[in-house]
Amino acid sequence: MFNLRKPPRGEEIDPDLILNVVACVVLAIDAEERIIYVNNAGEQLFQSSAGNLKRQRLDNLIPADSPLFSLIHQARGAAGPVVEYHLTLASPRIGHHVVNVQAAPLPEREGTVVLSMQERFLAAKIDRQLTHRGAARSVGAMAAMLAHEVKNPLAGIRGAAQLLEQSVRQEDRTLTRLICDETDRVCALVDRMEVFSAGGPLQRAAVNIHEVLVRVRTLAENSFGRHLHFHEQFDPSLPDVHGNRDQLVQVFLNLVKNAAEAAPSEAGEVKISTAYWHGVRFAVSANHARMHLPLMVSIQDNGEGIPEDLKPHLFEPFVTAKAKGSGLGLAMVAKIIGDHGGVVEFESERKRTVFRVMLPMYSPTEEAL
Repeated sequence: MFNLRKPPRGEEIDPDLILNVVACVVLAIDAEERIIYVNNAGEQLFQSSAGNLKRQRLDNLIPADSPLFSLIHQARGAAGPVVEYHLTLASPRIGHHVVNVQAAPLPEREGTVVLSMQERFLAAKIDRQLTHRGAARSVGAMAAMLAHEVKNPLAGIRGAAQLLEQSVRQEDRTLTRLICDETDRVCALVDRMEVFSAGGPLQRAAVNIHEVLVRVRTLAENSFGRHLHFHEQFDPSLPDVHGNRDQLVQVFLNLVKNAAEAAPSEAGEVKISTAYWHGVRFAVSANHARMHLPLMVSIQDNGEGIPEDLKPHLFEPFVTAKAKGSGLGLAMVAKIIGDHGGVVEFESERKRTVFRVMLPMYSPTEEAL
């Protein structure tokens, strides 16, 4: 269908090798609006494999009143490509996306249109990772300062209160006990923050991410998530993650707990899915080296969504919409995923909030790193 000239040396190039490495979505739609070709980026957009997508009608995936169909009809009557910028694609299946679209008729096949769609906000998502890393580093510096400047004096205060308790009247011991309880509470808060302080090198190995997620789901179903319906959509062919198993359990337990608290008490749903992310590399390290982060884990809930005023600051410390929340959970997630060289981002609207974590895959050559 896609004819490419032979390279100078006469070697044939499989068109899929080219189309599957580009970050933009490429679709071919026949005269009956059925998908006859989709590349890897298209599989990610529609959250399904090419085998499942082929021969499906496009209006099963995107609402029939979407402006995309008007563009397709326009392309069928055009002599060349037509382009539309800032076109919105939205459905419960794919969420909300703003894309630039080029639609071009395929002369060799009447009625067939080839679509090329580029996500508008990919660069913005990458930029947000720098903000998340900066927030985590600021908490790390604060944790180190608090451990030295606050915990040590508090230990002295608590010890003095215990000594004082032995010599005061019985009715005054309530006050000394109050001093001890409050110092313990502050120390516990500092202990929670110490996870952000810089420690030794992260110990990483090959981790089966599905074993991590199954453990997290089991913990959730037997505690805070008893009222929820959990759904899993795992890619069984996913390779191992290069990571620290215990820390990854901590990350996804935190994200699932947030999803459980956001989901409604009746008909609450949490979806945990994995997929392979093709063709996108991120500059994630201090020396600007570009890493491929092909392993994507998504945690989705059907709650009311994240308030708009919190979205720009969601991964900053002490930012929370919970009445009794500390605002450290998502800052911790950003810190741990940053230590793994990964990326965490989200999108949120009413009845659909998704957190996505992209992680590096394991390679035996990295075992010693």
